[in-house]
Amino acid sequence: MNLLVQAASTNGGSFVGPSIDEFFPPVILFAGTPFEINRIILIRFIAVAALVLVFSLGTRRMKLIPTRGQSIVEMGLDFVRVNIAEDLLGKKDGRRFLPLLTTIFFMVLFFNLTGVIPFLNIQGSSVIGVPLVLAIVAYGTFIYAGIKKSPAKFFKNQLFPAGVPWFLYIIVTPIEFVSTFVLRPITLTLRLLMNMVVGHLLLVLFFTATQWFLFEAPGLFKAFGIGTIAFGFVFTLFEILVAVLQAYVFALLTAVYIQLAVAEEH
Repeated sequence: MNLLVQAASTNGGSFVGPSIDEFFPPVILFAGTPFEINRIILIRFIAVAALVLVFSLGTRRMKLIPTRGQSIVEMGLDFVRVNIAEDLLGKKDGRRFLPLLTTIFFMVLFFNLTGVIPFLNIQGSSVIGVPLVLAIVAYGTFIYAGIKKSPAKFFKNQLFPAGVPWFLYIIVTPIEFVSTFVLRPITLTLRLLMNMVVGHLLLVLFFTATQWFLFEAPGLFKAFGIGTIAFGFVFTLFEILVAVLQAYVFALLTAVYIQLAVAEEH
């Protein structure tokens, strides 16, 4: 909890809340090089190591009657396979793109959950790099899947939807171009990024307010600390839910875009 309340400070006895500077922490290693490592980068390394460790331990000795760890891992993998990949893409294409969708889901999930883990307390996905890279991968897969499915018709299908009167293409085609090829990766990036940024700032606000009310606020104002810490713990549970939902939504939208690319007509 110490790292979570680091934004609290005093300025003549007044409360100073969190700021956007928390997402740009000081460099820890390799300062002045392209390989600079700060606290958020280090948290990403930890999240990746935890992800590899969980799946390594869960799949190391697979048994017909699964152990508890194997069962948890299999439940997670089946969730992505059944509810995201096969549900939207069918068994053939679902199996084809399952590795990508599984990687996206669990990477986003583990990076998001670091925001509620003590002594980490900030999401690895709360800086634009990770959401942007994942959005580019999802967008690139959408383009790849569409061109591979229909090399000659992919862009025509996307820009000239079937069933639209020809004279309306003057209006529809520019809208389709902007929404499909410009806004899609941007919205994927910002949806994840903004949820994580806002979630972190709210958590820090609740717990720093608790520290200020309990230790620095005058008189009966200290009682407000009980309310802020209660809201903090409730919002922590909510943030866990948001972390899972954002992982699901990102993987789901990636599957939706792939499904739109491989469909015969749009």
